[in-house]
Amino acid sequence: MGIFGRKDSDSTTTATAPVNPDLAALTGDYTIDAAHTTLGFVARHAMVTNVKGKFLDFSGSLHLDGTDPARSSASLDVKMDSIDTGNADRDGHLKSADFFKTDEFPTMTFRSTKAEALGGDDYRITGDLSILGVTRPLTIDLEFNGAAKDPFGNERVGFEGKAEILRSEWGLTWNAALETGGVLVSDKIKLNFDISAIKNA
Repeated sequence: MGIFGRKDSDSTTTATAPVNPDLAALTGDYTIDAAHTTLGFVARHAMVTNVKGKFLDFSGSLHLDGTDPARSSASLDVKMDSIDTGNADRDGHLKSADFFKTDEFPTMTFRSTKAEALGGDDYRITGDLSILGVTRPLTIDLEFNGAAKDPFGNERVGFEGKAEILRSEWGLTWNAALETGGVLVSDKIKLNFDISAIKNA
């Protein structure tokens, strides 16, 4: 995921305000800041409402190339036991053999294989997503939110991203039929990302 053509209309002097950086200066290796990053998902429940969740324990890295987006890359490792939907019983079910089998498959991984600049602040990254020992391609659309130096001297970049998957393609097929028709859990899952990454020294 490269960074190009960021147009900044802000004119403020606060320490965390987005800047219009020298693009070459953004090139480098970054570590995802888990404390300021959200890896979320949304599933349709009982055909009538959405259940939102996130993962609390993960680590990742980015390599950004400020002159050639194709040379950018991303890597992410997620601890599946850290799933949080705000309901302990539901989280326990998701960790069980019906869904993620976290005892047998404790980690979900993503390794990028391709990065593209789409114009403006929009980018696309494609890679291999591995769940339950199954690896399939995943494409994520990203928006570059800017770059800033925080009050502690860290050089940060931010992205928002979204994607959709069919969970059945990774072997997540458990479901229950509803008396009124349809199923309890949607096959389509929406993924959303709010990423803050710190440039390595």
